[in-house]
Amino acid sequence: MKLIVQIPCFNEEATLPETLAAIPRAIEGVDQVEIMVIDDGSGDETSRVARRSGTDHVLRLPRNQGLARAFSAGIEHALGLGADIIVNTDADNQYCADDIPALIAPILLGEADIVIGERPIESIEHFSPIKKVLQRLGSAAVRFFSQTEVRDAPSGFRAFSRRAAMRLNVFNEYTYTLETVIQAGQKHMAIASVPIRVNNPTRESRLVRNIPDYVRRSIATILRVFIVYRPLRFFSLLSALTFLPGFILGLRFFYYFVIGQGQGKIQSVVLAAFLMGLGFLLLVIGIVTDLISVNRKLLEQANARLFEIEDRINRLTR
Repeated sequence: MKLIVQIPCFNEEATLPETLAAIPRAIEGVDQVEIMVIDDGSGDETSRVARRSGTDHVLRLPRNQGLARAFSAGIEHALGLGADIIVNTDADNQYCADDIPALIAPILLGEADIVIGERPIESIEHFSPIKKVLQRLGSAAVRFFSQTEVRDAPSGFRAFSRRAAMRLNVFNEYTYTLETVIQAGQKHMAIASVPIRVNNPTRESRLVRNIPDYVRRSIATILRVFIVYRPLRFFSLLSALTFLPGFILGLRFFYYFVIGQGQGKIQSVVLAAFLMGLGFLLLVIGIVTDLISVNRKLLEQANARLFEIEDRINRLTR
């Protein structure tokens, strides 16, 4: 059983040594613990510091591609290195590495495919009241769209079984945290949450530059992923919101027409026809995108099966 702890980094030469030193090298139930640093095109000495600190693997991307792409590159590389479990953590030492055994326990017991570290949000002093409220609202929205019970959706401290890692496809360029939870829920993976501890902050967050921008990007990510995996439901809702008002306006005009007072109400007919037509068009779009979504799911399943077959062949030939 091999565990790889991956750490996406961008200009983290100052905080990386402390983060690496805190990662346990012996964990019960795991035969081998390795550390991999993904250097996302850093302009400082991140890669050199990682090697000097005893990192087993350093994956350097030629230019900065963002957290989501660095995360995906790390997952793919860790799978190629034969990881049975992959733990993702942040380079700023935000998460307590001593909680890695608790994080991977549900996977070792076969109870979960993905485990999310749940931070004690209410007791984190450096989180402002607004940030705490937004975190609760954001996690609630992710639970609704993913149909899971994840309490801390933005947490980057998480563990993946090999099977789960092979089935995830991150296409968002901003962050992977919300997308992977919604995607995993839609794919009916078993997701668990475990309480974790956090360390004192070593620097300001680079992902959350300002709250309005983070909220906007998070909402866009949630909606985009939901539309990709549940397009018919999304467009059916939009269709109903436009078709029903148009239908009511049409009934209103019909009523006045029957009682002989329909003259002068042509605007209602035009608006009713427009809204009903728009509702019908949205429904058609929903049906078409749903068919595309089914094709996407089939392609993802085929890709996962090919990956599993290739993985079995590689393991047999080692």
